[in-house]
Amino acid sequence: MKRIFHGVASCCSIFCFSGGKSIKGTVRINRRIRVPQVRLVDEQGNMVGVVATNDAVLMAEERGFDLVEVAPGANPPVCRLMDFGQYKYELTKKAKEAKKKQKVIKLKEVKVRPKTDEGDLQTKCNNIRKFLDEGDKVKVSVSFRGRERAHIEVGYKVIDRMKIILGEDADIEKDAAQEGNAITMILFRTKKK
Repeated sequence: MKRIFHGVASCCSIFCFSGGKSIKGTVRINRRIRVPQVRLVDEQGNMVGVVATNDAVLMAEERGFDLVEVAPGANPPVCRLMDFGQYKYELTKKAKEAKKKQKVIKLKEVKVRPKTDEGDLQTKCNNIRKFLDEGDKVKVSVSFRGRERAHIEVGYKVIDRMKIILGEDADIEKDAAQEGNAITMILFRTKKK
């Protein structure tokens, strides 16, 4: 069964760019600018002055540019003649560059059991050091099953042994605490050593 919807179609994308990742909010361009006057800056960056909006749009169309509102909070709003497609591209490029420079801290998890042997603990601690070197936080979990829950103190001994093995390589953000059937601890490194 086909459904037919009656209503007004949105044609906003023809007139303006509604910002996703590159432009925050809505940028009004050309005929979407609804104020009577704008402060106009031409394509070279020279100040033209306060002009009627219709005249500014006509000037932009004659020169083959778009009229883009760059400072909507000003009185009157500041508009510039520019290629809007190029403007969007440059803003997207700047956003990508900024994203490359930021470091996302991840929380890695290392799970051990109360009966984990010394050699395996050494290996787990080496993995923890590697994660901390990469700038991530590490959650250490000692999980219990069945009758192991009766001897929670064994889990705390495993955690203490891991603290001794790691030594100065890790700082404790959240010390060991019991959460359900596990004891958890969160480690981080303040600075790279």
